[in-house]
Amino acid sequence: RPALKKLYFNENILVFGPFAADSFFGSQTYRNYDAVLAPYHDQGLIAFKTIAFGNGVNYTAGLSKVRTSPDHGTAYEIAGKDIADPQSFRQAIYTALDVFRNREEYAELTKNPLKIRTLELEKDK
Repeated sequence: RPALKKLYFNENILVFGPFAADSFFGSQTYRNYDAVLAPYHDQGLIAFKTIAFGNGVNYTAGLSKVRTSPDHGTAYEIAGKDIADPQSFRQAIYTALDVFRNREEYAELTKNPLKIRTLELEKDK
């Protein structure tokens, strides 16, 4: 809760919660949000897989490399049987590409920020 308050009040980031996973997903409250951050694997992925199995993408935020995975995981139990649905895997690749491109764009847009005129700021102190 302290981290959420800091982000909301100090950084002007619209974050809300925490929410209990069972009622949050069971009541479809998750539809009101763009993303869900689950600090523990089972809090988010069990509900997520129940809702989006076959089309969902797991994205691990905060890494220097982009990491996505299909909602079904490795699916070793059906490997080589020609029965796997590739849709979630495709979505994981598309999401990884989107994240990568967004990071590149952000880096380009912020590489030469305008310099602050420090002399004027120091005068006003």
